[in-house]
Amino acid sequence: MTTATLPTPSAAVPQARFDLRPLALLASLAALALPAVGHPGTWVTLTVAGLAMGMIIFLVASGLTLVFGLMDVLNFGHGVFIALGAYVAMTTMLALGAWVGSESLWLNASAVLAAMLAAAAIVAVSGLVFERLLVRPVYGMPLRQILVTMGGLIIGEELIKVFWGPDQLAVPLPQALRGSFSFGEASVEKYRLLAVAVGSLVFAAMLWVLTRTKVGLLVRAGVQDREMVEALGYRIRRLFIGVFAAGSALAGLGGALWALYQQSVVPQIGTQVNVLIFTVIIIGGLGSTFGCFVGALMVGLVANYTGFLMPKLALFSTIALMVAVLLWRPNGLYPVGQH
Repeated sequence: MTTATLPTPSAAVPQARFDLRPLALLASLAALALPAVGHPGTWVTLTVAGLAMGMIIFLVASGLTLVFGLMDVLNFGHGVFIALGAYVAMTTMLALGAWVGSESLWLNASAVLAAMLAAAAIVAVSGLVFERLLVRPVYGMPLRQILVTMGGLIIGEELIKVFWGPDQLAVPLPQALRGSFSFGEASVEKYRLLAVAVGSLVFAAMLWVLTRTKVGLLVRAGVQDREMVEALGYRIRRLFIGVFAAGSALAGLGGALWALYQQSVVPQIGTQVNVLIFTVIIIGGLGSTFGCFVGALMVGLVANYTGFLMPKLALFSTIALMVAVLLWRPNGLYPVGQH
């Protein structure tokens, strides 16, 4: 069957102005923290650490944001993909122990790349199974989605215990990623720089695919009017399955980086991160990729600044940030369709 060509937006159609206020708020948080911290070197260290933490949170949250924004599926079992990615990465790093312990930067980098790719690939396949068995029967039924996917999370954690055991396991960090760089009085951990680089690349790739490619256009069009896109000859179901697999792969990639960040894994690692994930996607705007990115950076910065200034309030700080943002913008920083 011949497929029709989707019309492209006319250049004459006026575009909404991009809202810079959330970005200004992000910069203001960092600027206000400087006099509170007091020491410029410490401030730089905390800021880079916060941005790195935010990038990792974005990676683990981006998959859920993608699935919810494009498929309207609220997957409470997302944490199991993070946990599985963390364990696959740990297993890969242990299997490549000679590369991890080598003095060669290239072997260290190859070990980390192999761990990330293995985590993303295996979790993507697991996501396809999860979608077929648990999610597909409850499309369009939000309450059942929540119950079924939470059940999937519990089952997934128990299966992880069967394969890897219930105890906390150490994740080896490659030699090249240990230690830190010194910039004057500031100190930046090497691994945090890697997290910032990977997070930035994934964010750029997601925006490019969703806004500049035919696949992204088809998926977004399918969300708005599925019947029309199918009438043009495109199989939206297959595209949505691909989106779910991609979202799962992103969770696996984020789980791999989170495991290296923590240098340990436990079966409940996904559940522990779930609170941060939902905080970020609510702050950013449900289903908004750019909002998720900005929200994750805000959460990372606030958590690090508060942890340094008022350690007892560190756990509460991200919830307080979410409440403050929702009082300002009840739909989040960048509601879907705004940008």
